[in-house]
Amino acid sequence: MKKNWKKLLVASLACTTLLGVPTASYAAYMLNPEVKTATPALKEAAQIGVLKNENPSMQNLENKDAIVVMSFGTTFKKSRQATIQASVNEIQKAHPNTKIITAFTSHIIIDRIQKKEGIKYPTPEEALQQLKSEGYTRVALASLDVIPGMEYAYDVAIFNEYKDQFKKMTLGTSLMYWMGQAEQRDDITETMKALATQFPKQGAEDAILIMAHGTPHPANAYYAVMQDRLDEMGLKNVFIYSVEGWPSLADIIPKLKAQGIKNVTLMPMMMVAGDHANNDMAGEEKDSHKSVLEANGITVKTYIHGLGENEAIRALFAARADEAWQALQAK
Repeated sequence: MKKNWKKLLVASLACTTLLGVPTASYAAYMLNPEVKTATPALKEAAQIGVLKNENPSMQNLENKDAIVVMSFGTTFKKSRQATIQASVNEIQKAHPNTKIITAFTSHIIIDRIQKKEGIKYPTPEEALQQLKSEGYTRVALASLDVIPGMEYAYDVAIFNEYKDQFKKMTLGTSLMYWMGQAEQRDDITETMKALATQFPKQGAEDAILIMAHGTPHPANAYYAVMQDRLDEMGLKNVFIYSVEGWPSLADIIPKLKAQGIKNVTLMPMMMVAGDHANNDMAGEEKDSHKSVLEANGITVKTYIHGLGENEAIRALFAARADEAWQALQAK
């Protein structure tokens, strides 16, 4: 049977992060040229990886480019500066002469920050309307999402809603997207190696529990792949669990007991160290993860830092943003 999908493009530049991974490559797919009557729905379904759209009716307009960096956001000011803003600064450093707007996808967080701090972060919709009013014609959308779950689905929806309002628009992938399939890179291994740069030394009775967010979206399956990659790396006392998905902490505790684990370090695998990290994970309430583990006779240390504080992770986020930028610049 002939394949209906054909690899379109993998363009890479000669630059690497401190982990040795390409920082300026992008990949996408297109329908097999034998498909002559593709409907709009089929064309949209065929778009995976870095998304790209060009509006033929606007090709006579002068190029005026910008980047919109999208994040869920956080009301924790110190963490916001150390993670989201630090990541945006990394992207800005790579594109010093380019206008960059930080947009938050959580309307509740936007409202709370404005009420508490007097700062108004735009939604992605507002950011694009602003760029349009300022005469920008081409926009690269970059995501600070960890996996392509519900929040990244919002990013894709933004792309599809606004792509025809600009001469050209691209959307980069989340931090983890490719798994080494179809000759693509393995984002999961890259990210786990970057995450491991913050792991403490472990003894035989020590474990690291990495708290992910979790999601009802099918992308929750990424956590199983992360655990597989950690196991492949020989990190057998490192466990992924989630607040709102599978596996939960309750799924992990029996494994800790079976392996005779007496000491645990808890750390979040989220862009920011916000409410989940400070309260659900490390809080003093009886139902916090720290308290539950202690009630099971396990000594707990907490590492309350968002992914954006990890230099190696920030380099990967900057690389994902640059992929969207390179796709925007491609002929």
